[in-house]
Amino acid sequence: MQPLSVVMLAGGAAVLIICALHDAAFRTVPNPLAASLAIFGLVARAIAGDLVAASIIALIVFAAAALCWRRGWMGGGDVKLLTAAACFVPPAQVPLMLACIAITGGALALPYLIGRHFVPRPALPRPAALPARLLRAEHWRLSRGGPLPYAVAIAAGAGIALVRGGIS
Repeated sequence: MQPLSVVMLAGGAAVLIICALHDAAFRTVPNPLAASLAIFGLVARAIAGDLVAASIIALIVFAAAALCWRRGWMGGGDVKLLTAAACFVPPAQVPLMLACIAITGGALALPYLIGRHFVPRPALPRPAALPARLLRAEHWRLSRGGPLPYAVAIAAGAGIALVRGGIS
């Protein structure tokens, strides 16, 4: 593996982790993070020599994800991140990535679907420490059927595809 490929892999993996953490905490995926992942992916695909195939696949993924967003099934940040992940993962691994995202997303959804019926509305005092505040916010979201942090599933699916297929 070329040194630049290693840098692209490490940089893209770091961006995926940051996106997952940010979405878990705030339920947003910042545009600069999605753009960074797309840039890491496009450079990695250019190095590997499959930039055209990756671009076509990413456009197809974007079109399908945008349709899901239009129907209210996905958030806009998730659409951008999924498209960027399709650029980042080798084209041959995109179907595996999508399957892993679907499975991970389903596993992530179970506590939200089941938990909203069993978790009482929080009556906890506002904590000062960040981890306690995040836990309280998650409890509040769960009790009200809030949105899923789907960037977690996207990062997991992309990570599994990369481990299985590598960057090139």
